[in-house]
Amino acid sequence: MENKALIPFLVTMMLVTGVCNTLLNKYQDMQCVRNCDSPNPKDHHLFEQPVIQTIQMFIGEMGCWLVVFMSHLYKRHLAPRLFQNQSPLLAGGYRPVNDVDGDLEDEDQTIDGPNVDNDDPSKHLRLPDGRIKLRGLRTFLLAAPACCDIAGTTLMNVGLLFVAASIYQMTRGALVLFVGLFSVLFLRRKLYLYQWLALFVVVLGVALVGLAGALFGDNQGHDITQEDVVAAVHSATLEIRAVARTPEAVRAVVGVLLIAAAQIFTASQFVLEEWILENYAMEPLQVVGWEGIFGFCVTVLGSIILYLGVGRTEAGRYGYFDAKEGWHQVFTHKAVAISSFMIMISIGGFNFFGLSVTRTVSATSRSTIDTCRTLFIWLVSLGLGWETFKWLQVAGFALLVYGTFLFNDIVRPPLKACLPREDRERVLLPEEPIEHN
Repeated sequence: MENKALIPFLVTMMLVTGVCNTLLNKYQDMQCVRNCDSPNPKDHHLFEQPVIQTIQMFIGEMGCWLVVFMSHLYKRHLAPRLFQNQSPLLAGGYRPVNDVDGDLEDEDQTIDGPNVDNDDPSKHLRLPDGRIKLRGLRTFLLAAPACCDIAGTTLMNVGLLFVAASIYQMTRGALVLFVGLFSVLFLRRKLYLYQWLALFVVVLGVALVGLAGALFGDNQGHDITQEDVVAAVHSATLEIRAVARTPEAVRAVVGVLLIAAAQIFTASQFVLEEWILENYAMEPLQVVGWEGIFGFCVTVLGSIILYLGVGRTEAGRYGYFDAKEGWHQVFTHKAVAISSFMIMISIGGFNFFGLSVTRTVSATSRSTIDTCRTLFIWLVSLGLGWETFKWLQVAGFALLVYGTFLFNDIVRPPLKACLPREDRERVLLPEEPIEHN
């Protein structure tokens, strides 16, 4: 009953923190950091530091350790004192029968049976479901999805410089396409005909959203030069200074392509996490915390190397890899500093509440709620005047929602022939009449 009462609160906070995270990142991109006193707006230089924004995200993920630490203190010290004279049920002793994770801090459990190697040194770390506790050096397995997260998040942050917040969020809907494809290729999952249809609908929706941005692109407040487009596509190797302005439609197309390409890395992250958690056991909040640590360390080390190799050169100065200038902008401009702090809080809260929704409801419900987040981002952006209303964008968003819902079995396929054979037979065959004596 307590869990059911908490569900509306968890869902609301997941939506609020998710919407705030995207809008705060876009707000930060719109802050002037150089030549702000110039009467000509074209001379203003805005905050364009996607690598630093990636570091902010990982700091927020590391904040999950605070929740883990407080939970540990409560279980070990407060709970025994508060409930020492009450029954185990009231003391939090109830655990669902199908809770295979359980409390991973409990005493080690062993598995006995004819197929179990008694000489296996990892036997004492195995849970009843056969998974191994993710401890020690095995924790470094989480560095792989963290590196995918680095690439995906950085590309999305660059893409957000070129497009509106709502187009950014809608284009992220392409994630379901790559997750579906990678699940088939690497996890040997089976997709039915209606799920392939759903992926096609998602691609069509993303294409419409990108077309809306290209045809009716709003001015995002950035004076993007040819250097910025080249750096966005080849940001790992070069930054070239140029004077010619890039057409607004090209900026929108580049932004959509970057965000869509980033979903390849995000899908790889999700598939890797699924494979790891199928074979190893760890509390989800700790998984996020460890990925935050690995991602933070790799991103900071990479930013230092890129600064020494590119950022401090004349061509790279004030570019994406000028970490010294980027951190100077963060700490000397109040709006950037405050938004950085709020981004860290919002991403940490989004991860926490998102995992809570997954555990109390379902992963499918979480993906559905996350789709609704796009609608709120769009409405807030319209209200703030950051973009204008576009019917083509509405059509693309509708296709994205329908494709996502169809893929996650929330809505039924339009044709019964698209259903799996067993479901199709159950629908087509008439029910046998009930005989009454």
